[in-house]
Amino acid sequence: MSSIPVNWKELEAAFERNAPNMSSYLDLETGKILVFVDGVPEDEQRRAVIINDEERYLFIDPATSREQYCWMEHFVASIEDEDLQERLVIAIDGKGAFRRFKDVLLHYPHERERWFNYRSDKLHAYINEWITEKEIETETPPPWGTVELPEEEENELPKPLLGSMSPAEVLRRQAKELIDVIPAVDLTSALAFLEFLRDRGSAALTVQGQEAIKRGSTNRP
Repeated sequence: MSSIPVNWKELEAAFERNAPNMSSYLDLETGKILVFVDGVPEDEQRRAVIINDEERYLFIDPATSREQYCWMEHFVASIEDEDLQERLVIAIDGKGAFRRFKDVLLHYPHERERWFNYRSDKLHAYINEWITEKEIETETPPPWGTVELPEEEENELPKPLLGSMSPAEVLRRQAKELIDVIPAVDLTSALAFLEFLRDRGSAALTVQGQEAIKRGSTNRP
């Protein structure tokens, strides 16, 4: 196989792109990255042509959500600040973990920057391994070079707070117990606040959040 002129920026984006309705291929002759979206007639027709030419077009295996979640877990385990670590353990539990994880790190710029660097190294090492495995020769080496990942200790995340329950499950139980004792007249305000957190996340708890609570108060029965 001859060397190909890979567009490294586009290749990196393809490996990050793990949306279930999108797929990417590397043209082994031109080095171009081809992206297709399910349900788009033009894309469906183009993909039908290239998938039968396996010698020229190579499917790009992006880093899966599970793979990236493992990166996130390893990062959380490496945090020395116990309070922040506990917040992140709770944040990454359940659906919406990636968004909540980012929301928490917004308030910790140093750790946020460390996460970006850590994730970038993980992704670049993943790409390098894929290129080696597929025996692809490129005209230029990747701009990030050879990535030497440090050996990670098998640090365990904090144990559940109660028995087999996760920290998030404990907090949800506590929230439900609070709901049970809140006077009925205040439930509208409480629900307005909870709906705001559900839709926007804790990082958006600004003036808009306060306004949402006030609206709930004015709409009391």
